[in-house]
Order: sequence, then structure tokens, then C-alpha cells
Amino acid sequence: MWTHPSQLSGCVLNDECPADTNGGQPGPLTRGEFLACAGGALLTQIAIGGSALGGPSPAGPPHRWKGRGESHVKRWDVITIGNLSRNRYWGESDDKAVRPAICTCTLITGEEFCLLVDPSLADVVEMATELDRRAGVKTRDVTAVFVTHEHGDHVAGITHFADARWLAAPAVAEALNKSAKLPHRIEDAADRLFDAIDVIATPGHTETHHSLRFDCDGLSVVIAGDAVATRDFFRERRGYFNAVDLEMSARTIDRLSAIADIIVPGHDNYFLVDCAAGGT
Repeated sequence: MWTHPSQLSGCVLNDECPADTNGGQPGPLTRGEFLACAGGALLTQIAIGGSALGGPSPAGPPHRWKGRGESHVKRWDVITIGNLSRNRYWGESDDKAVRPAICTCTLITGEEFCLLVDPSLADVVEMATELDRRAGVKTRDVTAVFVTHEHGDHVAGITHFADARWLAAPAVAEALNKSAKLPHRIEDAADRLFDAIDVIATPGHTETHHSLRFDCDGLSVVIAGDAVATRDFFRERRGYFNAVDLEMSARTIDRLSAIADIIVPGHDNYFLVDCAAGGT
């Protein structure tokens, strides 16, 4: 049985949590309701200076998040958690792939848009299944797709969204269109999408790589693509083995660290920047 979020340390029921319906006792929750309440409570506890692990609050002022409270982005969901074909932090050599690479794919939902970033799965059934399982969304609900860079694992599932707009930074769009590998042309993305999402240059992995940054729930979120391969690469400020410029990759990671509360890397689950930087 789920533990009701009101019974978690530091949790306060809010408008996202269902009211008590059992004689003053918390009623049963769906998985989604539990995560919404518990996640909000956890972030609140961190924000006021408490430990996410339940320990004593550290001395010092409350944490200051970098995001803004108001945003046209209503929610974001990781659809697939990616993995690298080889990972030096797992003791694997850069010289040989040991598994197929899958990129992390993220859905950003807002007022009148549903944007999928780096569609990851070549199999249409698998892509549709993950969209439904992770966000309750059908492929036909996706109104736009954004591609961070031209590598094949980041466009593997783009053809499943034939009715959506296909977007990329101009230089990335040009490279993909010149390749003639896709049935539709990629549109040049503006510097800001849907008056909600910033398109930012993040060179290093490729010369023309671009990431997305937006505010949601008061947090600054960066969908990094391969500008940040995984949390381990972020901690070491290291580009992936096939980066065109490792020094530029390190500078890009430094810049993302300064503007993001949360980073969604190209081949890993999302993480809190300050926790990753501290090595926790």
C-alpha cells in the first residue's frame, strides 16, 4: 500500500493532493497523485534548506532556484531514459561499442503545444507505448518535434510524427535536410519556441549542437542533448569520446551548470545540478 504523502516527513498537503475522504484519514492515491505530492514535498524540503535524505538542515540561507514561477510550460516528462553505447565510468573502453545507444527523449507540454525532444525509438509501437506509459499521450497528440543535433540516435523515431512540425536550430536543420535521409524537411527553429522555451547554442559534442531551456514549477530545466552525456560526464566536465571539441564541451557544461536547476542529459536520467556538482 502507498504511504500517503501527508505522512512523509516535511510533507504538507496542497492543492495537488486529494482531500481526506476517510474520516479524517488520507484516502488512497493513484501513482500519479502520489508522485505529484511526494515530489513537490521533496523539492519544498530541499528549497527550505532541509536534507533530501531526512537528515538535519544544513546551516545557511534557503536554496535559491534559478527558474521563474510563471511559465507557459505546464509539465515535462522523460519518455525514454537513454544509455551510451560505451561508458568509461563503467570501466568500458571508448574503442568499442558494447550495447546499442538510445538517447533520452523528453516531452514538454504547455499551452497549445506538445513538444517531443530527440525522438528515440525507431520502432513505432515501442515509441507509442512509451509515450502512453510515461505521459498518457498518443503520437497524434505531439504537435512538434525538436532535434538537438544530427546524430542518428536522436532522430531515430522522428518519422512516427509525420503530422507534427519538425524543428531544429538552423545549422542542424541544414545538415539534416542536406543528408536527404528524412522524408520531410526540418524547419529552422527560432531562438524561442512557443514563447516558453529558449533554444541555446551548446557546442562541443558537435559544432552546431543546441539545447533547450525553460522554466517549470519555479525551476530552470535544460534538455541538454549530448552537450551533457550523463551525470558522470557532467561532474567531470567531460565531453563524450566522439565530441568534436572536448575543451568546448567543458565550457558548455560550465555554462549549463550556471543556468540550470535540473539537467536532462542525452543518455541518462535527469538530475539536480547542485547535487551532481557536489558529488552526492
